[in-house]
This record gives sequence, C-alpha cells and structure tokens, in this order.
Amino acid sequence: MYCGSIDGESHEASQRKIPPASSMLWVRNLRQYIASGAGLGSEALMELETKRILLDIFKEKQQKSAEAGTIPSFYKKKPEEGSISRRVQRLAKYRFLKKQSDLLLNADDLDAMLVCLRENCVIDDATGAEKMNYEDFCHIASVCTEQIGPKCRRFFSPSNFMKFEKDESGRIAILPFYLYVMRTVSLTQARIDMSELDEDSDGFLQPHEMEAYIQGLIPNLAQLRDMPAQFVQMYCRIAAHKFFFFCDPHRRGKACIKKVLLSNCLQELMELHQESEEEVTDTEQAENWFSLTSAQRICDMFLALDKDMNGTLSKQELREYADGTLTEIFIERVFDEHVRRGKSGGGHAREMDFESFLDFLLALENKDTPEGLTYLFRCLDLHGRGYLTTADIHSLFRDVHQKWIEGGNYELCIEDVRDEIWDMVKPTDSLRITLTDLLSCKQGGTVASMLIDVRGFWAHDNRENLLQEEEEPGEE
Repeated sequence: MYCGSIDGESHEASQRKIPPASSMLWVRNLRQYIASGAGLGSEALMELETKRILLDIFKEKQQKSAEAGTIPSFYKKKPEEGSISRRVQRLAKYRFLKKQSDLLLNADDLDAMLVCLRENCVIDDATGAEKMNYEDFCHIASVCTEQIGPKCRRFFSPSNFMKFEKDESGRIAILPFYLYVMRTVSLTQARIDMSELDEDSDGFLQPHEMEAYIQGLIPNLAQLRDMPAQFVQMYCRIAAHKFFFFCDPHRRGKACIKKVLLSNCLQELMELHQESEEEVTDTEQAENWFSLTSAQRICDMFLALDKDMNGTLSKQELREYADGTLTEIFIERVFDEHVRRGKSGGGHAREMDFESFLDFLLALENKDTPEGLTYLFRCLDLHGRGYLTTADIHSLFRDVHQKWIEGGNYELCIEDVRDEIWDMVKPTDSLRITLTDLLSCKQGGTVASMLIDVRGFWAHDNRENLLQEEEEPGEE
C-alpha cells in the first residue's frame, strides 16, 4: 500500500520538467553581475586581477614548455621597467634588505658588546691578554642579549667559539672574537649597500653602480673627506676600475658582489678609515691605490704622457712611461692585446684610452697576482699559442739586453739569462713555459719584469745588494 503511493509520487515528479539553470533569468543576471566585478571591493578586484595575471602566466609557460619539448629553459627574461613584476621585485628587495639591515649591530651595539666582553673576561697571567672560556662565552651571550637584544645572539653560537684558537685551558682571546664580529657586520652592511645599487638584482654591479657605491663611502672615509668636489667623479672612476680588474677577469663589464666582498680591494679601500694621514707614511699612501695621493698621481702621470692633449696615449707617448725603461716589443704587444681598435682609420684608431691605461698600470703594479700576470702573459705570448718557447724568451730579452748595454752595464749572454729563467720557473714541459707554470713557481712577476723592463732586470741582477741595503737600516 505504502509502496504504491511512493511509486506514484515519483512518477508524477518525473513528468514535471525542470528548466535548466542557464534559462532562468535571475541566474543569468547573477552570473553577468559577478563576471563584471561590479559590487566587489577594491581588494577583491585586485585579487581577481592577480588571479587572471597568474593564470595567463601559467598558460604561457605551459605553452612554451609544450613547444620546447624536453629541452629545459635556461634563459629567463628580466621583467620590463614599469611592469607589475618589476614593481613587486623592487618592493620585495627593499623589504628584504630593510629587514637584514635592522638585524645588524650599530656602532653603539658594538661598543656595548666590547664593554660586556671586557667586564666578564679573565686576564691571562702569562700574556696579559683578555680571554674567556666557553662558560664565560655563554654568560656574555646572555648579558649582551639583555642589553643589546636578540640580534647579537647569532655571534655567540658554539660553532663560532670553535673557530678561534684556544690555549691549554680552552680559552679564546676576546680581541679576535670582537674583530670577527666587527668584520662580519661591516661586510654584511657592505653587501646590503651594494645590493641596493644592483638595479637588476642579478648579484652583479656594473661600473656606474660600483662608482656610486664608492661615492657613498667617501664621507665615511677619514682620509677622503677633504677631497675636492671636482675630483670626486674622477676618483670614483679610478677606484672602481681596480675592483673590475680583479673581480671581472673576463671583462664582461660587471663584477660579482660576493667576489667584491671577498677581494683584497675592499679591505684596501677600508684602510682609509684611519683618522689621520699622519699615521700613514707617504710610501704607504702611494702604494694604496685608493688613497687620494695615488689617484692624483695617476692623473698627473697620464696628463704628463699625453703630449698632444687628445685624451689618449699613442705608442710613442707610452714609451716615455717609467723613463723609457720598458722595451719596444712589450709596448707593441700591449697595443696588440689590450688596446681596442678604433672604429675609423683616423689618427686615434690605435691609441690607449684612460681605462686601458688603468689596466696597464694595475698589471705592472700587481705583477705577482694572477690577474696582473695573466695580463702580462698575453703580451709575452708573441704568437698567441698559450706558451713561451726558448725562441720567445730570446726575442723578448733582446730588447732588454740592448737597453742594458746602452745604459753602460757589463756585457751578458742572452742564453745564460734564458737558462736562468728556465731554472726559476721549472716548467712541467721542459720545452715550453705556460701561464700555469709562471703562477706555480711564485716568481712569475720577477720573470715578467726581466723580460719587459730593463729596470726590472737590473733589480733582479742586484737583488743581493738591494736586500743588504734594506737590512742595514734595521740593524742601525
């Protein structure tokens, strides 16, 4: 009885037609209203637009992947200026660098840490040095955290304690630890400053970005504060060039920030923090490429060589460098390997500009470094084969021998000098000398000087007398 009733009701329901949702007017109107975005708040509209953009990007990537097949993409186009991606990238970069900067210790924090270290350390009876064991280390960490804040806690990790040399009692000196903290803070701040100038955020600095970084440092470097305003641009140009000489060996026009931070160039630049130039001798100022004295010397040297005042140096003008002690063949090879050819065949088609002159100076003043020796080896390799033979050594030293005799020195045998060079280098292949051989023998700079500069050969020939003269003032 009851079953029959239920079957009847279901049959009646099946007879009634339910219209599809798409045909109902209110459904169509609601869908159109939602699709138009009307009535949504600004945040909802932004969220909707973001989803659409991300969906378009996803579909585009899927299409490219399908077209590329199994070959993965190895090039990613940089976002266009003014695009949403570019703005988001800049905002994310700004917030990240701001967060990292807030975690750094400032000058007051460093002073407070030094006070904590000295108040909670022990004095070594034998040396008088201030030291601390691991228990003192943990106690100082707690005190510093209370006074400075949690941002100093990362320096007091067990792994940091194990980095330093310990005495027989397991104690470390507080001075090396404090210098480690200062250097870490300094390098981190330098990296943040450089990253802010890195416009495309690829981890590399272009020349104008490096110059901007150096210009920002000038007010904080005691020895450069009084630099004439009209010389600042030229100074930054000279200073930045050394970074690129050592940190951009392939001459791509950009230097890796990590490599810049780990280079000796940055440490040499930071030496100018000393309050008074009286603490630094004239010799030390001249040897520091970044000193104001050195930069002015370089400019004066270039202007003195540039006889026709056209802003470039010809071969004849460069021959006057170092009182003409460099050989003719070396000057020719410098122009062949390191001077860019002019676009036209005019008078300036084969002359050395200021940037090339800076490379030339850096190579001659840093002959013992891999970068300087690489520059010089390209000039010594007369045939571009990647190695030097006995014939190459003979050809290179022939000009040195001529200048040596013209200077009124004793007669010498070129073959003897050639054999001496072979004994100094001790090449892997007895018939040829490679750049690797020159770097391995630790005397590559001396060998290069002997082959390109008569003054360099004279210094090698009189090395024992020069060494004795250097030792005599110390004995007095």
